[in-house]
Amino acid sequence: MFAGRGDRVVIVGRRVELLRQASEDINRTAGADLAIPVGADLTDPAQVRRAADLIADLGEVGVLVNNAGAAVTPPAGDGLDALAASWRRDLDASLLTAVLLTHALLIMMSRPGGRLTMISSAAAQRGGAGPHSACSYAAVKAALHGWALGLARQLGRDGITVNVLAPGYIQDTGIFHGQDTPGFVATKIADTLVGRPGTPADVAAAISYIASPEAGYLTGQIIGLNGGAVLGR
Repeated sequence: MFAGRGDRVVIVGRRVELLRQASEDINRTAGADLAIPVGADLTDPAQVRRAADLIADLGEVGVLVNNAGAAVTPPAGDGLDALAASWRRDLDASLLTAVLLTHALLIMMSRPGGRLTMISSAAAQRGGAGPHSACSYAAVKAALHGWALGLARQLGRDGITVNVLAPGYIQDTGIFHGQDTPGFVATKIADTLVGRPGTPADVAAAISYIASPEAGYLTGQIIGLNGGAVLGR
């Protein structure tokens, strides 16, 4: 979406070959070499620093979308040690990634006009379901909320907005690793008021507005994008 309107886009992740393929697809669609892949595990401070140094060479950062995360990591056993390890993995994947990259890039953010967006989840607003281990996903996504609201207070004076987008079920993302069976999808659709799943294009459209100059008065907000599965609160 950003590349399609002429913006330079850096995509960061652990799977370098997938990033390269995505960049090629984006550039082919945009008709220009605007997407740049940067391989990094954002839970590793050293790799975050290297990624930030590469990004710094490209100039000022206008928009940062923190979208790293993972499905729930079940504990490897029944004991407290296994439970703690599982929760720490989920905290690292969904919270620490955003914290480290954001702080590494803050000095490069446009002032005024910078846009920070954290991708959370409807689960953070209504809580987790299933076994106790599954609640870690909702909890760590909710942790993004408090941190982002504090950043909004801190950065507002610089003209940088900070918001959280909390999607519901979004199809075609691969996050469920094939576990989104027809029955699972039907249940998710039944939760909505609009009778359909969300799409990556829905998320892109929401990010487009949040990142736009017209959204300069929108900051410190948790924005639900869930087809009415979770009502505003």
